[in-house]
Amino acid sequence: MCRIFGYFNAASTPHAMRTVAALQRHGGPDATGVAQGAGWGLGSNRLAVVGLDGGRQPYGRGGPVQVVFNGEIYNHEELRRRLEGLGHVIPDRCDGSVLPALYLEYGEEFTEHLDGMYALALVDTRGAVPRLLLATDHIGMKPLYHRWDPADRSLYFASELPALLGFGGIGGRVRESALDALLTTRTPFGTRTMYEDVEVLEPGTTWVCELGGPPRVRRRAAHVPDGAADPGDGFTTARQVRRTLRHEVGRLLEADVPVAVVTSGGLDSSLVTALAAEHGPQHTFTIAYRGTWPFDERHFAREVADRARTVHHEVEIDPAGFPGLLEDTVWHLGQPNADPIALSTYALFRAIREAGFTVALTGDGADEVFGGYERMRLATERAAAGADWAPAYLDALSAVPAALRGRLYTDAYRAHVAADPALPGAARQDLLHGPGTVLDRITRFELEQRLPAYHLRRVDHLSMASSVEARLPFCQRSVLSLGRPLPDHRRIQGGQVKRTLYAAAAGLLPDRVLSRPKQPFTLPVTAMLRPGTTLWEYARDLLAPDRTAAAGRLDGRAVDDLFTAQAERPDDTAALALWTLLVHEVWDGQFRRSLPGRGTAAQVPGGTRPLAVAA
Repeated sequence: MCRIFGYFNAASTPHAMRTVAALQRHGGPDATGVAQGAGWGLGSNRLAVVGLDGGRQPYGRGGPVQVVFNGEIYNHEELRRRLEGLGHVIPDRCDGSVLPALYLEYGEEFTEHLDGMYALALVDTRGAVPRLLLATDHIGMKPLYHRWDPADRSLYFASELPALLGFGGIGGRVRESALDALLTTRTPFGTRTMYEDVEVLEPGTTWVCELGGPPRVRRRAAHVPDGAADPGDGFTTARQVRRTLRHEVGRLLEADVPVAVVTSGGLDSSLVTALAAEHGPQHTFTIAYRGTWPFDERHFAREVADRARTVHHEVEIDPAGFPGLLEDTVWHLGQPNADPIALSTYALFRAIREAGFTVALTGDGADEVFGGYERMRLATERAAAGADWAPAYLDALSAVPAALRGRLYTDAYRAHVAADPALPGAARQDLLHGPGTVLDRITRFELEQRLPAYHLRRVDHLSMASSVEARLPFCQRSVLSLGRPLPDHRRIQGGQVKRTLYAAAAGLLPDRVLSRPKQPFTLPVTAMLRPGTTLWEYARDLLAPDRTAAAGRLDGRAVDDLFTAQAERPDDTAALALWTLLVHEVWDGQFRRSLPGRGTAAQVPGGTRPLAVAA
């Protein structure tokens, strides 16, 4: 697991490369490697997880093919044996060390042989001009941000947005519709970011660019089928899912560093915990908040841990420290994400690292694959009754419902965003009118649009902020290939969500965990954003009417009305709207008004301090 960065058909100084490396060193503190040639440069920050004594990046250093790589290749041993049988020499047992030989053997299609999570950059200097290849995994577990300038055909890329901005001259223009995207979908979807000139590579995508030429973009086959025929009776299907998950959890526990498991007390992470415990004693971690708050899951997590006989760690954070925690979280994300659980995610992974663990398994992705969200259930029920399901579903996706957004926006901003909608056009068309059942279309949308943008980038950035590699069993191809073809009634029926996954967990988890009502793993922001709390005073200060109205997008009085409503009649809608606006204002202060990476210092959590690069 690493962070990567670089440029192509461009010029960059060693100072700029050191700046970018320093800005994402938290994700790879063990070593920094750089290779540069005429018009190109590759760099990496290494977090050593497999093959600790090797793994020097760029892989293939000094040869005709050099690669920097972020992620894990779970089938690297099989690939190593195959490549060595074909005459290739692999220098060590680090998973990424197979990449140059794999490319030399299979060319641009070499990614078809990879089983894992990854974002990589490869430079091939064998031709008349160097060739760059960028590639991402099938579902977007490892993001890659880039800035392509069609005028001078230059390309810059990095694993994190703040690091990419460190190249200079990037991110100077914030997308005017970005605030609407945040309020509508909780973070920008598709390839978009908050910046006009920065995009994120789509999952399952390969970019190929020859020096001086435009990129050729290829979407690779997902190898994950859409909904199809029923693969068998419910018992057989559940047994297949359990067997496949057991195999993936076992594989993902393999590392040369200590591994932990995140256990929230819900079905998904609890099932991962139970299956991990079959492979030996485990350490589990859960998050809680000092005081008495709604949605406290610590007792469920403890019950799961007791049954699995794990060493259980309960991480408790103090809401009084939320303002500082929010500033650190927003900086590491690089752009706003409206999910309040981001704060807890950042604090949890920090505690995991402080306890001595470098890898953590999580339950992310199960809801998207197996049909676990309440909005999915309600949409399918409305559709079955002949009602229009889309408006309520889209509002459930949002941080601020459509009607409230209309009241918050100024007339000018309302007109602007009407011409630049938050949802990518093709994605919206497929969601509303594409092939398959309503649940099939929603599942496709959740997996291809929302999961990578809203969940996976958040988990990646906030785990790597503390030098922890998050591994996701539910996002593995084998699990997706079982979950995606399930017919609707195997996912949702009779008011029950995730039917197949609950059946797969039967007998492995405490009855109270299996029978408890589903609730979001989240920060209880409605209860915490109340008069008299530290968070309330912080939000009132940053969202003062004159400040929110200054950019001409929001009606300051309408925002102030939200505070009044929340103080008098606290509810989830007003609380999440205020929270999201607060996150945006923190981001705006850190990035729009003072872009990081300019000059000899960079804005980092806790202030501005000199840059340093690992030896």
